[in-house]
Amino acid sequence: MPAAAPASARLDRPRLLIVGCGDIGQRVLKLLAPRWRVFALTSRPEAVAALRDLGAVPIVGDLDRPATLGRLAGLADAVLHLAPPPASGLTDSRTAHLLQALARKARVRTLVYGSTTGVYGDAQGARFDETRPVRPASDRAHRRVDAECRVRWFGRSFGVRVSILRIPGIYARDRVGGHPRERLARGTPVLRAEDDVYTNHIHADDLARACVAALFRGLPQRVLHASDDTELKMGDYFDLAADLAGLPRPRRLARADAERELSAASLSFLRESRRLDNHRLKRELRLRLRYPTVQEGL
Repeated sequence: MPAAAPASARLDRPRLLIVGCGDIGQRVLKLLAPRWRVFALTSRPEAVAALRDLGAVPIVGDLDRPATLGRLAGLADAVLHLAPPPASGLTDSRTAHLLQALARKARVRTLVYGSTTGVYGDAQGARFDETRPVRPASDRAHRRVDAECRVRWFGRSFGVRVSILRIPGIYARDRVGGHPRERLARGTPVLRAEDDVYTNHIHADDLARACVAALFRGLPQRVLHASDDTELKMGDYFDLAADLAGLPRPRRLARADAERELSAASLSFLRESRRLDNHRLKRELRLRLRYPTVQEGL
């Protein structure tokens, strides 16, 4: 049986701090724990044992309470920031508190931030790359734009290599709430073809691999679309999922009928249509998608 690595070797491993160690953070943790010393920030003491079992060093702290973040200063060489903004307002105080804590000791050299493609607003189905200006149409998207601005400022001010991954809809069979089968089982309708919107996707495992690739290969202050190659309207996506799962296809509604029948949360995803160019993801990060379209992923 091979001898265990000496303590000095374990301590010399590069240090990664994952902020927001939910489903995607835990997938990244599984990929990197053997080679990195991974710290995971959590606001829930009851999550400590599970994170430790996955190979992380848990750090209890709350992004809404900056006084609890003192241990983050000088802790890690790289940061993967996947925590969502607050639930209200136009700014992201959580990202502000995190960056303030990290700035107390200038150790961080790389920061990857998981943003959202919602920062673009409605593109009316246009295909575009990362040079398109943002046009947030909701408070939620405004908070993400604010966070992006903050991490880019942090990168410029402290010489940190910042990558921003703009992430569309995440799905996976083993992701809670992340498979269209659940919506199909509820019988939620979709828009008819003439009213439908283009939607974008990424498998959770490919997103975790994109996060790792950005930590290693991301260019300074760079935005990338963490999206697969799928080009489908939303109704066609759910039709495909229904066919693959052996379930009935969802009902189709006119937009006016959907406005009366669906919840505000559901409608928010039906008001924006865009198609994302992902060439930077594949060219700069050299990421080969395991699930290039939802056909393979589902």
